[in-house]
Amino acid sequence: MVNRCGVTAFEAHPMNAKPEELPEVIRAAGLARRYVMGVETIHALRGVSLQVDAGEYVAIMGPSGSGKSTLMNLLGCLDTPDEGDYWLRGQLVSRMSSRQLALIRNREVGFVFQSFALLPRATALQNVELPLIYAHVPRRERIRRSLEALRSVGLADRASHRPAELSGGQRQRVAVARALVTDPSLLLADEPTGNLDTATGEEILGLFDRLHETGHTILLVTHDQDVAARAARRIVMRDGHIVADEGNPRGKE
Repeated sequence: MVNRCGVTAFEAHPMNAKPEELPEVIRAAGLARRYVMGVETIHALRGVSLQVDAGEYVAIMGPSGSGKSTLMNLLGCLDTPDEGDYWLRGQLVSRMSSRQLALIRNREVGFVFQSFALLPRATALQNVELPLIYAHVPRRERIRRSLEALRSVGLADRASHRPAELSGGQRQRVAVARALVTDPSLLLADEPTGNLDTATGEEILGLFDRLHETGHTILLVTHDQDVAARAARRIVMRDGHIVADEGNPRGKE
């Protein structure tokens, strides 16, 4: 077994283990990703290995070009590595087809983006419903689960409001509800407070604190030290490598 920074090689993953029997949500070994731009090859990730256990709250930090966004795309099944293996709840997703990845992404990963990524003409309820529509969940069940997700973020009374009728913090809460509606194994947040004022950002971070306390596995990408301080574990990236992986004494336990 490796340490969390991946200093040594991973042991073979237990192929006969069921996902619910595995303590980790994420297990990645030697992930590499390259992009060709003209005559130049950009090495965005250079052999990254890490493990994230169920219920952890992890912040990934690093300057622009460090590889943190590329890593998030791989862990969120939005992209595949050029080298290395990635297991999500025991499933070797790094070798799946695009169609298989889409199914896994819809079922196992909830995304929260800096820009909210809400459909402007859809109500809050309709925005939250979207992942369930893609999953072919029957309408009555979709509405029930979407209302419950909105209720969990304190917005049940805003279900019929469109994004333009909501504040920035309320829009981000809708985005969090949408991320939670499929009961995902992993919640990925990319600069979730980047478009919010300080007070509203604190409200959203408080929501993440509560989600962590109820057992959600959260991976948060940020450049903000104060945001990262809320997590119980901090990973720092530079030039496509993990250069630090440590418990955060200021993080919520």
